[in-house]
Amino acid sequence: MLKRTALYNKHVAMGARMVEFGGWEMPVQYSSIMEEHHAVRNAAGLFDISHMGRFMIRGPQAEEFLQHVVSCDVAAIPLGQSNYGLICRPDGGIVDDVFIYHIPDEYLVVVNASNREQDWLWLQDHSNGYDVEIEDRSNRWGMLALQGPAAETLLVNAEDSEADDLGYLPFHGVALTRLFGHNVLIARTGYTGEDGFELFFDSEHSAAMWDALLELGAPGGIKPCGLGARDSLRFEPCLALYGHEISATINPYEARLGWVVKLNKGPFIGSETLTAIKAAGPERKLAGFELIGKGVARGDYPVHAPDGTPIGYVTTGMPAPTLGKPLGIALVRSDYSKEGSEFDIIIRDRPVRARVIKMPFYKPRYKK
Repeated sequence: MLKRTALYNKHVAMGARMVEFGGWEMPVQYSSIMEEHHAVRNAAGLFDISHMGRFMIRGPQAEEFLQHVVSCDVAAIPLGQSNYGLICRPDGGIVDDVFIYHIPDEYLVVVNASNREQDWLWLQDHSNGYDVEIEDRSNRWGMLALQGPAAETLLVNAEDSEADDLGYLPFHGVALTRLFGHNVLIARTGYTGEDGFELFFDSEHSAAMWDALLELGAPGGIKPCGLGARDSLRFEPCLALYGHEISATINPYEARLGWVVKLNKGPFIGSETLTAIKAAGPERKLAGFELIGKGVARGDYPVHAPDGTPIGYVTTGMPAPTLGKPLGIALVRSDYSKEGSEFDIIIRDRPVRARVIKMPFYKPRYKK
């Protein structure tokens, strides 16, 4: 049985095409992926992301516990701010990438939908010896993402809203407010490369929040968006997707996420191995590429050196809607990851030449 969010009936009624994702039945698109993608780049789009995991960490040693299980420096996250981090294995592989929100008396940790169960067990298994309480609030809270350059203006001008001071909320800031008559925890975070907000609220208000947000900016309104646009939007600014650019067999330095690893904060799970990897340099590394020959690279396509030697594989590839050309990201041997290097993508048993280009492909437009 696939799991469904509280908005499943809304999605079906709106004509969304539903697909399986991480054990959930989710909308992949409503109109077209291209339309939804451009709506977020140029105005605003709304995503149901209630399938993601939401764990609360509290107690006298909440900070110490999180320092032990994530790669970022939790002690450096001020109250009312959030930060991106990685949960790593002892061998340096990535269990999951997470966002940690520092709110009064506790931390909110948001994890990927496909990893909810394994992350919950990982946190439980590594909490021994720490005076902490871990609560799974995933089913109790709904979660929506309003993303795009018009998001702030639309929320600030919404009727029955106390969110008129959102303009002062900094990038990665998080605050409690009221929106459409409901208490909402709102954060200036997202996964599209645009300014925008993620909203947390009691799940029973999901349908009312969804409808009220879609009506903002009438007559055109806000565009409902599915997983297809979410993927193309995160791909252009080269934001990692678990199971593609990061996984249990890929370490942060291979994934170009060394900036998330704070080795000077003290020991944490995987820190000893990661210290050694950083010192030696990773043998593989992610590389963004454009195709010189004709074709579209897709995830898992093999990558060969010009002499035919296998050197890696494509993690994500697609035509980039904003840039108007097929691009890709590949995990390749480090000596082929430098800008200007060339290799072949094996597309339907045929080598197609590609050239390494600068990442990200699209410069994020976060409000800072």
